[in-house]
Amino acid sequence: MNRNWTSEQEAREDILSAVAQYYQKYKAAKKPFEPGDRITYAARVFDEKEMCSLVDASLDFWLTTGRFADRFEKEFADWLGVKYASLVNSGSSANLIAFSALTAPELGERRIKRGDEVITVAAGFPTTVTPVIQYGAVPVFVDVTIPQYNIDVSKLEEARSAKTKAVMVAHTLGNPFDLAAIKAFCDKYNLWLVEDNCDALGSTYMLNGEKRLTGTIGDIGTSSFYPPHHMTMGEGGCVYTNDPLLHRLINSYRDWGRDCMCPSGRDNICGHRFDGQYGELPHGYDHKYVYSHFGYNLKVTDMQAAIGCEQMKKFPSFVERRKHNWARLRAALEDVQDKLILPEPAPNSDPSWFGFLLTVREGVNREKVVRYIEEKGVQTRMLFSGNLIKHPCFDEMRKSGEGYRVVGTLENTDRIMRDTFWVGVYPGMTDEMIDYMAKTIQEAL
Repeated sequence: MNRNWTSEQEAREDILSAVAQYYQKYKAAKKPFEPGDRITYAARVFDEKEMCSLVDASLDFWLTTGRFADRFEKEFADWLGVKYASLVNSGSSANLIAFSALTAPELGERRIKRGDEVITVAAGFPTTVTPVIQYGAVPVFVDVTIPQYNIDVSKLEEARSAKTKAVMVAHTLGNPFDLAAIKAFCDKYNLWLVEDNCDALGSTYMLNGEKRLTGTIGDIGTSSFYPPHHMTMGEGGCVYTNDPLLHRLINSYRDWGRDCMCPSGRDNICGHRFDGQYGELPHGYDHKYVYSHFGYNLKVTDMQAAIGCEQMKKFPSFVERRKHNWARLRAALEDVQDKLILPEPAPNSDPSWFGFLLTVREGVNREKVVRYIEEKGVQTRMLFSGNLIKHPCFDEMRKSGEGYRVVGTLENTDRIMRDTFWVGVYPGMTDEMIDYMAKTIQEAL
């Protein structure tokens, strides 16, 4: 490394060149897969470009959102085909902000208030539901179908009441829920639709003859960039919408709840920082410190966004490899359908698969199957909470019988809790790894 730099730019280029060399020497080499090697359900897929981008951002030493975050938000929105994208620090925060925006007074009669109801499912990840409960709204749990593992749309009318204000539900492991039915239901009753797209980035759905990316059909979509997800920033998430008012509210709740829309490090873009009247504050109170909502600080750092900018370039290839791995694994397991229910893509969809869901048939013990698979080096996962209502976090509400509502028996949700597990199909997997997983599953049965 040459340290006789004549300019900052030359120094930066020299440092980044050294980072690229470091990657090639110490990170790039991977030994070929051998049967018995640990196959994780997910992992990061990256190269020297992500490492160099991360270091490039660190050399700026701009420790909050900055140029890389601005760039990612624009490029991600363009790729999705939406008007607005707002980075946050996790997918869970994305769901929190998406729901919080719908509680804002600016939304008038459509505002979600305490005691209002939100239709969702119990077979999923808890942070799709957590914001609803924490705010004081009421989640209404509907069963799911097998083998799509998504909300049973035949139960929507039964789930609706005079208090229903929204549907907030996830696309399960990349498989889109019935967007045609749910969108029509929400339009009919003027309900908000929040698509938790954290496990489905890149999935598409044919709606009214048009192929659309999941997350862009509802009022708000959310994504996660946690390492196991379709692309990563380490920690990170995003909230996106086409509605300018919702976008303004999303940014306010993300940025401390403030009324001012000036980005970090910039002041008085509107030219009226000291001449407004807000609430009961003195006239001319600094608009930078006027709070119109009870918000948070959930911004992403520029170092994380820098990684995302490079991941975006690789993302289309990630999606294709996930599809390839899923299809190869399913074909290899066709002969064991007497013991396993294999997953099925939703009609009118082309999923960007997050994982490969399996449900054991009657007479097959899931615990024994999973233990065998794990002992052979293949990592497994449950379908997250299985049935969220059965978890300790619901103990008090379950005993009191208040705070949530259940439609029907949640029969399939309970079966998933007992009989379902999944393995990964992430883009770092080779055909040899997929074939070994299939062989191991067959042996376990």
